[in-house]
Amino acid sequence: MLVFLSIPLQAQRASGPIIDQFGVVHQIHEPDFPLDPKQAYKAVFDIASTPEDPSKINPQLNTLARFLNMHAQAGVPAENLAVACAIHNLASKDALSNEAYQKRYGIDNPNLPLLEALEKAGAKIYICGQSINSRKIDRNELAEPVKLALSAMTVLISMQNDGYRLISF
Repeated sequence: MLVFLSIPLQAQRASGPIIDQFGVVHQIHEPDFPLDPKQAYKAVFDIASTPEDPSKINPQLNTLARFLNMHAQAGVPAENLAVACAIHNLASKDALSNEAYQKRYGIDNPNLPLLEALEKAGAKIYICGQSINSRKIDRNELAEPVKLALSAMTVLISMQNDGYRLISF
């Protein structure tokens, strides 16, 4: 007896063209939901959680790179894309400089190359001042691409007032 298994075709996965080393996405050909490449796609990400393993990249931070890459791959010009994030709560550790991260976890901050690539791509990266104070993180311990805000709530409200749409996981 012959048994045929139906194996779905896997969509091709690729990073880039905006951030090459991060943000791998599946390429979707001819989606049913229309994509308007002339539209501005502005998103602010609420990043509060992090992997328990300090050697792992925060997948929520990687989502910013995925957002940029998937839309660019689908034909949206880079000038029509904008991302920002508000880092707070447990994810505050992901915004540390290598020196501060090494002090706390004994390894380099795996998120630092991603944060630097996001900044280079124009992402706005903010950290909650309330979170760093409650987690005993000094402002001088933050990675270079990270900017201090009064609070994550302030960033999320202000960015939405500026036309960014909230993405929260």
